[in-house]
Amino acid sequence: MRVRVLTQRVARLFAVRIKLSPSVGAAANMSTLLVNRPQYSCLRELGLSEDNDGVYNGSWGGQGQVVTSYCPANNEPIARVRQATMAEYEETVQKAQDAWKVWADVPAPKRGEVVRQIGDALRGKIKALGSLVSLEMGKIYVEGVGEVQEYVDVCDYAVGLSRMIGGPILPSERPGHALIEQWNPVGLVGIITAFNFPVAVYGWNNAIALICGNVCLWKGAPTTPLTSVAVTRIVAEVLERNHLPGAICSMTCGGADIGTAMAKDERVGLLSFTGSTQVGKQVAMMVQERFGRQLLELGGNNAIIVFEDADLNLVVPSAVFASVGTAGQRCTTTRRLMLHESVHDDVVERIAKAYKQIRIGDPWEPSTLYGPLHTKQAVQQYLAAIEQVKQQGGTLVCGGKIMDRPGNYVEPTIITGLPHDAPIVHTETFVPILYVLKFKTEDEAFAWNNEVKQGLSSSIFTKDMGRVFRWLGPKGSDCGIVNVNIPTSGAEIGGAFGGEKHTGGGRESGSDSWKQYMRRSTCTINYSKDLPLAQGIKFE
Repeated sequence: MRVRVLTQRVARLFAVRIKLSPSVGAAANMSTLLVNRPQYSCLRELGLSEDNDGVYNGSWGGQGQVVTSYCPANNEPIARVRQATMAEYEETVQKAQDAWKVWADVPAPKRGEVVRQIGDALRGKIKALGSLVSLEMGKIYVEGVGEVQEYVDVCDYAVGLSRMIGGPILPSERPGHALIEQWNPVGLVGIITAFNFPVAVYGWNNAIALICGNVCLWKGAPTTPLTSVAVTRIVAEVLERNHLPGAICSMTCGGADIGTAMAKDERVGLLSFTGSTQVGKQVAMMVQERFGRQLLELGGNNAIIVFEDADLNLVVPSAVFASVGTAGQRCTTTRRLMLHESVHDDVVERIAKAYKQIRIGDPWEPSTLYGPLHTKQAVQQYLAAIEQVKQQGGTLVCGGKIMDRPGNYVEPTIITGLPHDAPIVHTETFVPILYVLKFKTEDEAFAWNNEVKQGLSSSIFTKDMGRVFRWLGPKGSDCGIVNVNIPTSGAEIGGAFGGEKHTGGGRESGSDSWKQYMRRSTCTINYSKDLPLAQGIKFE
């Protein structure tokens, strides 16, 4: 996803996995939970305890399955969450609909004031919440804090937007008539977020949806439930202080059953889904079957293209940062590095040298630059991809193995020697594997960039201004994010974030993304005493 500041150093990296069997939850007794240890006091500061309610709709609850979060750096349990039942989901949707009747009557600038307060509340808890993100998801501490800051920034953006949203007054061809566009909220916005950005993605949707007059129902990733609970507690306190229904920002922790219900529920005016292309396709079909509205943020097989005139002092740190940051678990991670034949060997040598200098170790150490993968399943995906690389004729420049240490650690990996259209190259594997490809011409490189099914992020490194504008133009990149001399990650909140093709086509955060959270009506008002028809039609 996004990373707010390219030069942030990796300081801490932890991740969590969820085991769904009740026996695991029982085994994670109070004495072993990280939430009870003094060094994790930030969890208590956020209102978390050994057992946490996973449903919020103005009041807290949770009668469903109990899940336990585990830190993959040492596989120790953090805390437990009680998920929602289908009955609690139904109750929450009904309460959200009732809350919308109140919220829709609040003037947009007043809604913006509430969102401003949410941003301030997040500022007050930014270090504690950033620490939780680092602990539970696996993001580095500075990135965890940066992700919370991104929610704060979107709140600030939304405050201004609350006084600006609206449609134009258009010229009418009929005398005594006004032609205007009216924008109204869609009602209930369902938000399903992924594990890798458990705060920011909700923030992009939540802040914008709220100022547009919608209420929100959030289902976070099953593997980051503590973050969902902590964020919801912060937001709920703001709503309570303003004497507003808590169900304006509801939450139901759960698995596929809750997600499926949201996708099929006609009461959900817009469903925003962030996750894999495979699951996103299933969500899209369910929403489309009811002619619902959807906002999809799915996968990315992102490329950096390095031309012969590129500044390699920019290329090397950009490629390393974008390929191994967050252990390759961003949808904007660079997975393909295309090098002009004249610089190929030099760049590969320099990047391989940089990879060997990446400090892998205890995620709590400030000097650590690389930590574990999110789950053991991700480790298996990594091994499967390495095996396919070998079968398809690739060469391991470095990496390719599981690390001999506790936790879900794998070596960051560079692969050369594969053709640009090798099946594994065209497969988005959410792990730190970088495929290096050698090209000859601009046309060839642009074509390779566009030949994958996803269309999220892309970047070229060049000093040729003609090439820059060809890259930005209709025959250049077909991605939603098209960069020059920066890596594929690091988008700013002021622009619309999203991609094309199998990435889903959705747009979140800045620019005119707010329009996806509203419905448009074209309104003609006759303030005259006559009844002229359009196109000069006479009906007398």
